[in-house]
Amino acid sequence: MAALAAPIAQARTAPFTGAHAVVRALEAQGVEYVFGYPGGAIMPVYDALTGSSLKHVLVRHEQGAALAADGYARVSGKPGVCIATSGPGATNLVTGIANAFLDSVPMIAITGQTPTPLMGTDAFQEIDTFGITLPIVKHSFVVRDPADIPSVFAEAFALATAGRPGPVLIDLPKDVTQASLAVPPGIDQTGPAPRRKFEQPGAGAIANAIALIEQAKKPLLYVGGGVGIAAAEQALRAFHARTGIPAVATLKGLGAIPTGSENYLDMLGMHGGQAANLAVQESDLLIACGARFDDRATGKLDTFAPNARIIHFDADPSEISKLRDADVSLIGEMTAILDALRPARLDIQDWRDHCAAMKTRYAPRYDAPGSGVFAPALLKALSEQAGDDFIATCDVGQHQMWVAQHCRFSRPQAHLTSGGLGTMGYGIPAGIGALFAEPDATVVTITGDGSIMMNIQELATIKRYRLPLKIVLLDNAQLGMVRQWQELFFEENFSEIDLYDNPDFAELARAFGIEAFTVDRRSEVPDAIDRLLSARGPILAHVRIDPRENVWPLVPPGAANSQMMEA
Repeated sequence: MAALAAPIAQARTAPFTGAHAVVRALEAQGVEYVFGYPGGAIMPVYDALTGSSLKHVLVRHEQGAALAADGYARVSGKPGVCIATSGPGATNLVTGIANAFLDSVPMIAITGQTPTPLMGTDAFQEIDTFGITLPIVKHSFVVRDPADIPSVFAEAFALATAGRPGPVLIDLPKDVTQASLAVPPGIDQTGPAPRRKFEQPGAGAIANAIALIEQAKKPLLYVGGGVGIAAAEQALRAFHARTGIPAVATLKGLGAIPTGSENYLDMLGMHGGQAANLAVQESDLLIACGARFDDRATGKLDTFAPNARIIHFDADPSEISKLRDADVSLIGEMTAILDALRPARLDIQDWRDHCAAMKTRYAPRYDAPGSGVFAPALLKALSEQAGDDFIATCDVGQHQMWVAQHCRFSRPQAHLTSGGLGTMGYGIPAGIGALFAEPDATVVTITGDGSIMMNIQELATIKRYRLPLKIVLLDNAQLGMVRQWQELFFEENFSEIDLYDNPDFAELARAFGIEAFTVDRRSEVPDAIDRLLSARGPILAHVRIDPRENVWPLVPPGAANSQMMEA
């Protein structure tokens, strides 16, 4: 991995161009890795990469570049950088950019563009990248003067990380990157852009929040992805410990409070745990920490936590009272807010005992009948055996929900999933990015037979860089989540979900030069986990599971979270 991901060696003597300014600007921001795929309009930048300190990771599809940059950013906390050429290169980035936008992931997407004299003429591989991406970025730049490159990149990195993070696009016409220019003064001294300081809520708002907490008999922490984004998990854990307030988490909030913690109930929402959903419905105070009241978490919104007052704090003021009116809003740096919330007295022991009893009563069972592999039990055992180094990168479908329900997570960076966009094909590229961010972690991609085919070409990237990515492929020969919904809500009219003609995935992985094996029976699972975790290089476990297995519990569409369907 280290050898092939090393900086591109040996610079050539050549004029200093806009492309060199791009490379210098990335270096000035402390960028180490860029994920990309070359092409005509971006070729000057690739020419300038030679001899730089940047380490380029060659993916096999531009969507893989954006999703790998996403995974890198989520684990490292630094903006991920992806590069593509104009036209199809740029449009192939779009899904990954949208994914980062909806999950608030800092990203710099750099695209080549037709030379400025040809823009608007339908030139070869010309596309309005600025217009296409406008709804899914925090900001866009089209650079028309190479002298602007240092300031544009500095501003882009500042915007990507400020407040609520997200992607920023920089579109580079080819003549701009080819143009010669004097080395801009101070380009090497710009340094990483500082993150904007938040204004903090006033003492009155903090006092009002504390008063609500002290008055509550059934308070509940509702933890969202904003906690991990703000790196506020330690402050949250301290607040949770000193108050003893029970907690639930969204899909993106998993790991902010370790999943095995006392007074932590489970994920809430459509596939949330019964104890978590029932506790929300019974609560009289909901403390929303970096959560956005997403429809998958709330179910039918007007029935969500019907008896609860709301304390809502977030970095993004647009989220406050967007879907549910807040009784107290706290906008600012989450760590500082949590540290300031120090209620003097709490009379909630009966509530804690009640939540603990529900947690015990509704705990998942792993004694499924039969001799076949029971996916929830496999995933639970795998995550526990992997320990605190475990990072799961998930695709989308039934396996995604099983991971969220049954895996052990000790930190927010341990659970990488496409929450807002639901992007199939996310898992393997995100695993690649995660390993470049944290090479010593035990990174496991959990995918399905539908999802893996979306970006299976990135097996070549894994092989090229000798990445020790562990892939667990749960194969039910179905588009499992679609099949489950068709079974339950479309009168078993199974339409276009049968993947009977899947390839032999173990053989396919071996064709890419990756170790692989197949698991069919439950008795094989312990040895399979040992083999996965002890492998020094990339490895794929092709796990065949019952195509009739469903994810439970399930809140039906349009229902309240208390109206959960069970197996």
